[in-house]
Amino acid sequence: MSVSAKVISQPISFSGNNVPMQEVFKAIEKQTGFVVFCNYDLLKSANRVTIDVKNIPLMDFLTEVFEDQPLSFMVENSTIAITRKLPVIKKVVMPLPIAPPITVKGRVVDEKGEAVIATVLVKGTKQGVATEVDGRFTLNNVPDDAVLVISGINITSTEFPVKGQTDIVIHVTTQISSMSEIVVTGYASERKSDITGSVTVVDVDNVKAVPVSNPSQALQGQASGLNVITSGAPGGRTDIFIRGVTSFGNSEPLIIIDGIQGDLSNLNVNDIASVQVLKDAGAASIYGVRGANGVIVVTTKKGKSGDPVFTFDSYYGIQLPKSGNVFNLMPPTDYAQLLKTVNPGTILFGNGLPEYTYAGPGIAGAANAGDPAVDPSKYNFDPMEPENDYLIQKVNRGGTDWFHELFKPAPIQSHTISASGGNDKSVYLFSLGYLNQQGTLIESYLERYSVRVNSEFKLGKHVKIGENAYLYYKRNPGFSNLNDNNEISNAYRIMSMIPVRDIMGNYGGTWLGPELGSVGNPVATRERSRMEKNNFWNMSGNIYAEVNFLKNFTLRTTFGGRVDNQYSYNFNHNKYEDKEQHNNYNSFDENALYNSSYTWTNTASYRQQIDKHSIKLLVGSEAIKNSGRAVGGSAAKFFSTAPDYLVLNNGTLNVSNYSSSYVNTLFSLFGRLDYSYDDKYLVGATLRRDGSSVFGSDMRYGVFPSFSAGWKISSERFMESVSFVNLLKFRGSYGILGSQANINASNAFSLYNSGFGTSYYDIGGTGSTRQGFYQSSIGNRKTSWEEDVVTNIGLDATILDNKLDFSIEWYKKSINGLLFPLPLPASVGGATPPTVNIGDIQNKGWDISVAYRGKFNREVSYNVGVNITTYKNEVVSIPDPGYFDVSNSRIGNLVRNQEGHPVGSFFGYEVVGLFRDDNEVASSPAQTDAAPGRFKYRDVNGDKEITPEDRVFFGDPNPDFTYGVNLGVSFKRFDISGMFYGSQGNDVVNFVRYFTEFFGSAEGRSKSNALKDAWTPANQDSKIPLVEYANSFSTNGTFNSYLKEDGSFFKLRTLTVGYTPDLALLRKLGVKTFRIYGQAVNLFTLTKYKGLDPELTGSIGGANASSSFGIDYGNYPNNQKNFILGAKLTF
Repeated sequence: MSVSAKVISQPISFSGNNVPMQEVFKAIEKQTGFVVFCNYDLLKSANRVTIDVKNIPLMDFLTEVFEDQPLSFMVENSTIAITRKLPVIKKVVMPLPIAPPITVKGRVVDEKGEAVIATVLVKGTKQGVATEVDGRFTLNNVPDDAVLVISGINITSTEFPVKGQTDIVIHVTTQISSMSEIVVTGYASERKSDITGSVTVVDVDNVKAVPVSNPSQALQGQASGLNVITSGAPGGRTDIFIRGVTSFGNSEPLIIIDGIQGDLSNLNVNDIASVQVLKDAGAASIYGVRGANGVIVVTTKKGKSGDPVFTFDSYYGIQLPKSGNVFNLMPPTDYAQLLKTVNPGTILFGNGLPEYTYAGPGIAGAANAGDPAVDPSKYNFDPMEPENDYLIQKVNRGGTDWFHELFKPAPIQSHTISASGGNDKSVYLFSLGYLNQQGTLIESYLERYSVRVNSEFKLGKHVKIGENAYLYYKRNPGFSNLNDNNEISNAYRIMSMIPVRDIMGNYGGTWLGPELGSVGNPVATRERSRMEKNNFWNMSGNIYAEVNFLKNFTLRTTFGGRVDNQYSYNFNHNKYEDKEQHNNYNSFDENALYNSSYTWTNTASYRQQIDKHSIKLLVGSEAIKNSGRAVGGSAAKFFSTAPDYLVLNNGTLNVSNYSSSYVNTLFSLFGRLDYSYDDKYLVGATLRRDGSSVFGSDMRYGVFPSFSAGWKISSERFMESVSFVNLLKFRGSYGILGSQANINASNAFSLYNSGFGTSYYDIGGTGSTRQGFYQSSIGNRKTSWEEDVVTNIGLDATILDNKLDFSIEWYKKSINGLLFPLPLPASVGGATPPTVNIGDIQNKGWDISVAYRGKFNREVSYNVGVNITTYKNEVVSIPDPGYFDVSNSRIGNLVRNQEGHPVGSFFGYEVVGLFRDDNEVASSPAQTDAAPGRFKYRDVNGDKEITPEDRVFFGDPNPDFTYGVNLGVSFKRFDISGMFYGSQGNDVVNFVRYFTEFFGSAEGRSKSNALKDAWTPANQDSKIPLVEYANSFSTNGTFNSYLKEDGSFFKLRTLTVGYTPDLALLRKLGVKTFRIYGQAVNLFTLTKYKGLDPELTGSIGGANASSSFGIDYGNYPNNQKNFILGAKLTF
């Protein structure tokens, strides 16, 4: 054991008769300031203690206490670790030649090759040593046939035969019960075994194992109750839900980084030390109005006392787009034949597939080689005077693969170097990060540079100060999936006969001929986006001071915040190749955005242990201010596209500008009381009062309480004989959370605007242009807090010598007074309606998590983790008429939110088949445009007529359950791990099929090969409607269930193989740890969905953000394969 002079000199007094070992440990912690670590199963084997001493050295006290115990102790710095006492085996002296003793040097590492602090003993002797911080140790005079016994905190005791080796690496198995973890919750930290609320601790190593630019994407499948929907776009949208959709609008959880509200998406993942998910009122209510959607608490890395440690973490990989005919589109020859069949009057294909198409002033046609109309000498292109263009393109008879013209293999790389260290007075950590993800969609990318500085200083025995600072700069032009007119959707809409470029190398497109449709050239759109810039600067962090006095009191003050700056500009070229935009002039817009936020938090805490009573009290106040300003302008018809010429003043048409600003504030008082008796019975209560500027003066303040309780059943006497149970805890909580997530800063006030040409006063009928004002928004001072009433019941267990952790929870969450902009009649005018409290939603379900760690033998260890989340979402109430429709599309609204149904439910006509013949049409309920081969809808109300009253709900995007599986195996120096994720029961509207399986949608669109099996009089059993040049109620003229598909999926998210080589050769260079690995991402996705990817983020934002999921217009896929090589080096 390692013992310092501090231990020997610490005096302690204690008197107890037949008391449990826990009381001895509490006395040590209270009188000396040392922390005692001990697993629950060890305490069960401990004998009761009878001792009466006064002011004796701590070392003598420990020796006397443990004299007759089956336990031993180890002291490191200010920590006392309790381990199982090893049996003393008498050494048998054999009359054989004895080899001379050797010196053994080695290193103790875990499954991932990370250093482990442990005690290394020669079995059967008292000879031993504690490892250094880097896991190294040296033992002299060791028999060459000795067996080393390695033990320590949170590791499995391991025996290692020396066999004459003098330089060894010993691999041990981590044995950490999740219940013994220290969890950072609201403004404090505590053992998870003492928590009565619902908290999930995320394995940070699993998060770091996913190569993404946004750390929130890596949380997918890592915690029960957490549903993460991601996009494949670099810097793309990520939707996070804790226990389901909680609003029609913003359902995103609160993100706390080092005590300050932050942005997880731009954090360097290698800076993260821990992640906790707070899911119920018992855990999240301390955050008041900000915690209604749940809380994700992130703590970044801190320095440790000791020599400087440098770490380099790097990977490089390639991302591969999906291969094959991803949209299952026809080649041009098949398309031409099909179109000629359904539209005999076609100009373009009347004589078969032409060789060229062309267009000029007032003309558009198709021709073959040799025709004067396509003589290259007639070609004329003038981007400044497009009305005089004469353009010619050669038809791509083989078909342009627009998807793979847009999507190309692309690299991804990440590099982080950090330095940390310190002493007993101060610690520090400094890191530099660089990430560059080039998107597989051409000209999409994210490039980020980051810097972090965390430090802490001790001023005497009672005061410490510190700071956490983070700075990043990124370039990310972004990509939107929000509609059916983005570049990806245009890849399946534009005809494949159109070439990427015309005969002179300019862009080909729909303007260059007849009947080519009106879809823009998606390659042209992407390549022109090179002129689009979107740059971000962000600085965030905090400074803090903490004072401990009178042993039990702590005062802490923290001031922090963030500053965001965004600058963007975009030059829109003249889209001469586009039928709808050929004559439009170029344009340029420029924008700047500034946001700032500060938070000042002050807390006072008190902890007291009185016999078997433990009391913890925290009170505090918090002030938050958010403000921002945006400014921008635009202009059209620029003479030159040179970057130096792109100044708004140089535009000659449509010059405009704008600016806006906002400010909101929040002030809160809060308190939390935790009480436990005999470390068995736990009670907690939280109360928070919030005052927010976004509400009217009468509704500004809200009070939000919560209560929780727990019972450690395993600590009861009747459980002493149940040796396989290490911890069994029953807990429950109830509380109220407030929310202001879906209301803007000025909602309480009516606003009036004034603008050029928008608010003239016709004074005296004279046609005056006197500038005036108009009402732009209607205020409502009676809007109040959205309240979430949350009930949670859970059972936690750790069994089988801390190898198996199990947790199961049932929850119910009622969201009352939903904040939503109330639709107003047209007679009110064009003013924006106010956000009001309009309805209620309810979520309920189960969270289940299981984790097991074991060993096959001394060299092979493994771990398995599974988490499952179920939830049922229901709209409980909405004002008359009890519903509202959203997600408007070309065929009407796709979604209806209505009482008794989930948020975001799909609503339309249910297709029961196709009309087989005229007799079936005549004998069926009356239906507009009914005909053989067309859709037959269900007559819901039985009135013999298909009307809007026959529309039904036929699916929703909410999954029945989601699940994650984490597997890991370690063999000698190799490790392999895999992470799987699945979603079951979620439905998808495949809007791609609206364009590719119907001719009536519009002229000139690519069509699916599925139409080759469409209904015909000879193929009446087909499920695909008659191919016809029509757009009707009974085909694709209205939303129906034909477009709905099962979006369930199961994917292998990551598969990683790592190797930790022998460091003997590298040690001379100062290398402490070294690991290399290869990784495959998205090796497979199992799904019945016919589209690109069933995992779909929301398609709109704002008030209906949570009502727009599961609609596929052609989203950036997130199931693309990645192959990565990486290394981590510590020296």
